[in-house]
Amino acid sequence: MSEALPKNNIFKVIGASSLGTLIEWYDFYIFGSLAVIIGSKLFPEDAGASALINTLAIFAAGFIVRPFGALVFGRLGDLIGRKYTFLLTLVLMGGSTFLIGLIPSYKTIGYAAPILVLILRLVQGLALGGEYGGAATYVAEHAPENRRGFFTSWIQTTATLGLFLSLGVIVITKNVLGADTFADWGWRIPFLLSILLVVVSIYIRMKMHESPMFSKLKSEGKISKNPLKESFNNKANFKMVLLALFGATMGQGVIWYTGQFYAQSFLENTCKLDFNDSRYILLWGIAFATPFFVIFGAWSDRVGRKWIMLAGMLLGIVFYRPIYQTFLDDTDFSSVSQSEIVSSTPSIHTVLLDQSQDSLRTTATKIVLKDGASFVKLQHDTLSVAKGIVPAKELIKDKVLSKPVFWKFIGLIFFQILLVTMVYGPIAAFLVELFPTKIRYTSMSLPYHIGNGVFGGLVPFIATLIASFAGSTPLSGLWYPIGIAALSLIIGTIYLSNKRDEHVND
Repeated sequence: MSEALPKNNIFKVIGASSLGTLIEWYDFYIFGSLAVIIGSKLFPEDAGASALINTLAIFAAGFIVRPFGALVFGRLGDLIGRKYTFLLTLVLMGGSTFLIGLIPSYKTIGYAAPILVLILRLVQGLALGGEYGGAATYVAEHAPENRRGFFTSWIQTTATLGLFLSLGVIVITKNVLGADTFADWGWRIPFLLSILLVVVSIYIRMKMHESPMFSKLKSEGKISKNPLKESFNNKANFKMVLLALFGATMGQGVIWYTGQFYAQSFLENTCKLDFNDSRYILLWGIAFATPFFVIFGAWSDRVGRKWIMLAGMLLGIVFYRPIYQTFLDDTDFSSVSQSEIVSSTPSIHTVLLDQSQDSLRTTATKIVLKDGASFVKLQHDTLSVAKGIVPAKELIKDKVLSKPVFWKFIGLIFFQILLVTMVYGPIAAFLVELFPTKIRYTSMSLPYHIGNGVFGGLVPFIATLIASFAGSTPLSGLWYPIGIAALSLIIGTIYLSNKRDEHVND
């Protein structure tokens, strides 16, 4: 049995581990938060909706390789220690993020731009595959056994806080520079700023000591000689790996990425909310819900991990479609009556089309309603020498919500992130307790990163792709996370144990 650290020391361990992990999540999520703008820079201007789908595919690629990073760095962590392994992952993540901010656009280097970004996203994914398992294991192996859920839940906050930080930096940068400058080159600043955060975190992590459990194993000569073989060739241990994946992390992953990333994508790309409005809604929802990671983590020390996590999955299955239908209904301005309009201000911009005498006239009309809501109605008309005026379909975008609806949306996002805290708050302690110390880093990292990186990380891409199919509705994409969560709920209910501390003393 390991000796618990004094309270002030365990919080130093949590602080040092959490800061680095938060920065890695910040680096990883900037890309997703800026998917629309990045897509316009990486692909031809006439790519249309495919630019967003291709950009989300590049975003998803970073998730797909996370399990490979879990194997590579998990093995290193079980062989050489937790501290130096997740120090290495921090350097790789920070360097990749900084370089993404320097890559030229499609106009400058053509398709080399998305290829280079894809390579760097793969490096990010590999690094993150090694980071989380190391940080969670490191904190868990310092924590007293009866409070492992509480202390590891602080690490669980870092993923959401990393997203919060990325959104905050993006909104501040955009507001300082202005929308046009931000879309032109200012979007690179959040990527470049990450190098400063990484340097600070590296300095702090260099001062950390190795985990006491791992140090004890090493001094006794009991560290694993082949963590991969011991993790996956051992039938009993491999069974626990599969159970952790299909009964817990798979469902937890889709709840996490639906409640935070797909929600943002849906509000911005499907509901056509204003850039700032969509991000402010998510920022407020995250701010209100984040303390519940620690609340549910601590509660899991008393009642066990299983039923808290499964309850979060069940609530997502039941409420996702009603929530997203509400998003659609409350942002439908297609049938606004004239009596509701306070002002209507048009602006007209005309450009000549290439190699023809025709021109494109764009009329952007900003409409303000009595309740404070507003939107921009776009009309693209081709002024053809041969055909006269050829009107195109109207598009409504940049919707700003009235205050009551704005706060209603914050409440709906808060509820979704509350479900995230239920499934995610206890999961680090749950995974740590499933596996013996000498192969813990490897064993827990793989199911976590397959569940989150593959099943969860693909939610924005797969859901957006499904919704783009002929005959689909805007809600069709939700069947993917609902289906995965339902499968995990069934398996977890039947096969997961609610016991705690099963292997903590190995």
